[in-house]
Amino acid sequence: MIPTDWLGPQEWQAVRLSLRVAGVATLVSLPFAIGVAWLLARRRFPGHGLLSGIVHLPLILPPVVTGYLLLVTFGTQGPVGSMLKPLGIVFAFRWTGAALACGIMGFPLMVRAIRLGFEAVDPRLEQAAATLGAPRPWIFLTVTLPLILPAILAGATLGFAKAMGEFGATITFVSNIPGQTQTLPSAIYALLQTPSGESAALRLVAVSVVIAMGAVLVSEWLARRMKGRG
Repeated sequence: MIPTDWLGPQEWQAVRLSLRVAGVATLVSLPFAIGVAWLLARRRFPGHGLLSGIVHLPLILPPVVTGYLLLVTFGTQGPVGSMLKPLGIVFAFRWTGAALACGIMGFPLMVRAIRLGFEAVDPRLEQAAATLGAPRPWIFLTVTLPLILPAILAGATLGFAKAMGEFGATITFVSNIPGQTQTLPSAIYALLQTPSGESAALRLVAVSVVIAMGAVLVSEWLARRMKGRG
């Protein structure tokens, strides 16, 4: 437990914003990651390799390049951003943009972990359910998904941890605005650029480690519980 008086108001603000951004990024990305992982693991189609390459591109590109591409695409003058702006949806220099950047950066890790889960499932189990007359969507929901829940948890944990630590793409896309887009990594970076900011930066580093380790431990505990039920 982190004492409330250990961090200043602006530092707590960065912690809360990071948790919000990472949580939204993970929850929104997870259904898409499951769908893409299923496609890559279970289907062969023209462009399969291209899709896999696009999915993993954020892992290969420098984060600053990803952030710049997001700014060009989703900025208020970008092709997507200009269409969304009349609807009141703005990503650039907003916390929602930080969530978008974190979701994209963590997406390849989520897909990779969940894809391994799909590939580990014995197809004969699904075939047995099909011979009993169960429709494919029902088989997916009641047979496949329960079997890959540990992989989903692992992917979600990796995505959350990546979102908590994302810096390059986020600061390029949404800048470093205290109270609006300043996440934990951005706050640490800002503190290291100011005189006498090292001690506060060290405290935020400790908070980051605690949150990351907490997420991993919770994921491990849930995975063990689900395996025990299986």
